[in-house]
Amino acid sequence: MNRFKKSLILISLDYILIVSSILLSLAIRLGEFYVIENDFIMFVLLSPLIAIPVFIKSGLYSNIVRYIGVNFVWSSFLSVSIFSLIWGLLFLWIDFYNLPRSLILINWILLTFSIISLRLFVYWLYSFDKKSNKGVRKNVLIYGAGQAGVQIISALEHSSNFLPVAFIDDKATLHGEYIKGYRVFHPKSAESLIRKYSINEIIIAIPSATKKTIQSIINSFYELPINIKVLPGLNDLVNGKVQVSDIRKVEITDLLGREVIPPNKDLLAKNIANKTVMVTGAGGSIGSELCRQILSLNPKRLILLDSSELALYNIERELRPQVDKDNFLIPILGNVTNKKRVHRILQKFKVNTIYHAAAYKHVPLVELNNSEGIFNNIFGTLYCAQAAEACGVENFVLISTDKAVRPTNAMGASKRVSELILQAISIGSNTSFTMVRFGNVLGSSGSVIPLFQEQIRHGGPLTVTHKSITRYFMTIKEAVELVIQAGTMSSEGGIYILDMGKPVKIYDLAMNMIRLSGLRIKDDKNLNGDIEIKFTGLRPGEKLYEELLICGNTDKTSHPLIMKASEDYLIWKELSIKLQELEVAATEGNEEKVREILLFLVPGYSPKGKIKDILY
Repeated sequence: MNRFKKSLILISLDYILIVSSILLSLAIRLGEFYVIENDFIMFVLLSPLIAIPVFIKSGLYSNIVRYIGVNFVWSSFLSVSIFSLIWGLLFLWIDFYNLPRSLILINWILLTFSIISLRLFVYWLYSFDKKSNKGVRKNVLIYGAGQAGVQIISALEHSSNFLPVAFIDDKATLHGEYIKGYRVFHPKSAESLIRKYSINEIIIAIPSATKKTIQSIINSFYELPINIKVLPGLNDLVNGKVQVSDIRKVEITDLLGREVIPPNKDLLAKNIANKTVMVTGAGGSIGSELCRQILSLNPKRLILLDSSELALYNIERELRPQVDKDNFLIPILGNVTNKKRVHRILQKFKVNTIYHAAAYKHVPLVELNNSEGIFNNIFGTLYCAQAAEACGVENFVLISTDKAVRPTNAMGASKRVSELILQAISIGSNTSFTMVRFGNVLGSSGSVIPLFQEQIRHGGPLTVTHKSITRYFMTIKEAVELVIQAGTMSSEGGIYILDMGKPVKIYDLAMNMIRLSGLRIKDDKNLNGDIEIKFTGLRPGEKLYEELLICGNTDKTSHPLIMKASEDYLIWKELSIKLQELEVAATEGNEEKVREILLFLVPGYSPKGKIKDILY
């Protein structure tokens, strides 16, 4: 029914209640049913014409009964009181001489009770109807019996998707108590509750919890076949009201336990605000996020350089609607190994800051295309750095990798040589050269996360190279924020290390992603599971764990998640001779010579196995 029809029904019921209440009040006062005179019966039948306008004015018919809260009791009490006052004055004025005046008080009490009871009865009918159809709703437990938990359980009561069953909370004083009619249990009771009530999901409703707390709670349900969802943190719930739409799936970032530190806005803007900025590899995972964040920091102009037409098209199309100035966003197709083109770009647009993210980074592919990967990564960096110095660029920031530390593959070795180039070329230069070294970022192209997501969509299996392999992880957004801030700290050729937290086992990551997808792991203990994990063996150039430091010496900086490394380097005179030899060897595809030079330049380089270049 529409709202008008529902209101008419409620008004009709109220009419009956008002008339019945007066008659019943009179019977209660006299102790018998009284034969009413004609003039009084007309007064009784016309009484609702006084009450209903009062009820309408006070909003009694504007409340949706199935969503009524505690406030409706007060509005009902107030409405009936106003009516009873008016009705009582009329009763006294007309002076029904043979009727007791206490009828006014009895009727007020009885009608208040009746009006409130009617609405509670309708509310109960609706709740009963919801429970009778609970098969289409998911039974959920609420973890956290605080304010957010109470608010979310109130919202879920009116949801067509969720049916709250109980609270669980680790606060001992709450165990066994009832909140809004729902009992509070110890978290250890979760397993029995899941079985008893066929629980589908647990919702963590603790917005004030730290990432580590959330991680600990999630891990406590590791063995249970249950979906887990969370409410966002307090920063996201700024209005203090919790809604069903606030509930989100647990993400990989929740399992890392990393507490994100807000960036220093002064550091973010220092090399970007009112400056011409260029990002190489602008269409890649790191490059595109750099472009997004740079755009929000009010640069004078943003130049996007990429050799991939499709990648450049995508990032330019994404950013273009955010730009309202002509000649502000400049998409340029070009390879960083084209030294003349890079020089012309820097000269024409008078670039102030360069973020050099262009690189081949996929370890197995670079192993199979050794010379090309070496040439692109090393000489792309060299040509860009030389052009930057020649054109008076103020700041040059290299995006490096943890794979540059004691590398076992050509990609890592090439990034370490890129660092050596900037360390050497920075001495006495007017350009500030900075290297920022960090590990894997979640969701980047070629990352294990998108691979696992795709494999889960296809029903598995998930492929892990080794059960003990570990990697560092952080979000792309956080990594780029730290890169921009680190780029402002540089002295001559400074290498800055991002605090990546604790390394994560890829096997654990795979298991968590299966669980977060609402599926079960298929293994020897659970043959009826949904997806299995297969071990494929380490790939060419891959090692079990990555490191961020070569010699372990670091100094603190003004940011708690950024450290400055002190590492050995070669002077330009020595390095340049080897680079000339390497350029010739890589251009000619002389793989043996390439490896020989890399072994000389990078003392920690220990390639695993023979040369695997496809053309070797």
